[in-house]
Amino acid sequence: MTLMDKQTHFGFRTVREEEKAHRVAGVFSSVAGKYDVMNDLMSLGLHRLWKRFTVAVSGVRAGQRVLDVASGSGDLARLFARRVGRGGRVWATDINRSMLDVGRDRLLDDGQLLPLAQCDAEALPFPSGYFDCVSVAFGLRNMTRKERALAEMQRVLRPGGRLLVLEFSRVWKPLEKPYDWYSFNALPWLGERIAGDAESYGYLAESIRMHPGQAELQGLIEEAGFEDVDYFNLAAGVVALHRGYKY
Repeated sequence: MTLMDKQTHFGFRTVREEEKAHRVAGVFSSVAGKYDVMNDLMSLGLHRLWKRFTVAVSGVRAGQRVLDVASGSGDLARLFARRVGRGGRVWATDINRSMLDVGRDRLLDDGQLLPLAQCDAEALPFPSGYFDCVSVAFGLRNMTRKERALAEMQRVLRPGGRLLVLEFSRVWKPLEKPYDWYSFNALPWLGERIAGDAESYGYLAESIRMHPGQAELQGLIEEAGFEDVDYFNLAAGVVALHRGYKY
């Protein structure tokens, strides 16, 4: 098998690796305008609490440097910017221009003028050992080569820096059946009526099932060179926050 023939998952479908980024870009370009509304509806507003918890356990202090990867509409970047203050710096990056534009506009509405970069998480355009903290919320599962992206995040962290990965995970076993019904019926229905795109939200449900669970993702983060990796289950495991350190 050549490098061009390597396969990966796009939801429940198998595609060539070089196709996935293009397909994911199509999904987020389609939903960018309604992204925040859909997040509030899908999570009943809980995603805002999950993100605040992420910042609360980050250990980020005034004056530090933070990189928010796959920043999307900028929720985490905005919260981190308030924490680091004027003496710090928060970079917001995303591979998708439509989402980066949404994030930029929301940050400006909040009075935050942050540096932005459109880039691939697998090849971050930053020097090694530059950031005190790297975060990625609900973006890792869409990356083609997760191990490469995690290695890049480890590279740009300074010694003593930490990684925070907020992502959908494996729900508590007794809730699996109702959660599956909600994911494969209610989400596409909402996507069609609110964003005019049922297919993209069908992909969302599939991508969650194909993403590593809590323990498996902990192992991937450790393989990327992080230590003392732990995780917090949120909403009965619907979401998990993983945290790791670079020493």
